[in-house]
Amino acid sequence: MNASSEKKYIPFIVAATVAIPAVVTLLAFAPQISLLGDFNYHLLPLFNAIINGTTFFVLIGGLLAIKKGNIALHRKFMTLAIVLSVVFLVSYVLFHAATEPTKFGGVGAIRGIYYFVLLTHIVLSAAVVPLVLISYVRALSQRFDRHKKIARITLPIWLYVAFTGVLVYIMIAPYYPS
Repeated sequence: MNASSEKKYIPFIVAATVAIPAVVTLLAFAPQISLLGDFNYHLLPLFNAIINGTTFFVLIGGLLAIKKGNIALHRKFMTLAIVLSVVFLVSYVLFHAATEPTKFGGVGAIRGIYYFVLLTHIVLSAAVVPLVLISYVRALSQRFDRHKKIARITLPIWLYVAFTGVLVYIMIAPYYPS
């Protein structure tokens, strides 16, 4: 794959960059619908936290692999991180399509901390989508000089999003309905 074939992915990257935050935003205003019948949707936040935590460690594995020059292992880790992120996104959409929003019940300083972490998590999770996709396409295109430049920005943001996803879950879990 070369630079011209890399360009064919631009419409997909733009579409995903716009569609994912749009769908997530619409979920806040749409009526709840159960897509899986009697499924217990309240299991999904824990599942999502597990996916986020796993993604965090897979990303660390990918970083360590590339630092050791193991490109094949790095590629496997990064592909797994993308697959996990897609699984997370599907689960997240299913949960928020089927349930009412959960209100954070903490008071005092923890409330401010929670909303700071949540806000930065949300903003950076939207920002990381195109960064991940561009990084991945550049690697697939074997444009490693360009891949490395954007990956240095992408990785810390992706790690932050994965870590804070777990943190947000831990902080709001006591307020989920039983």
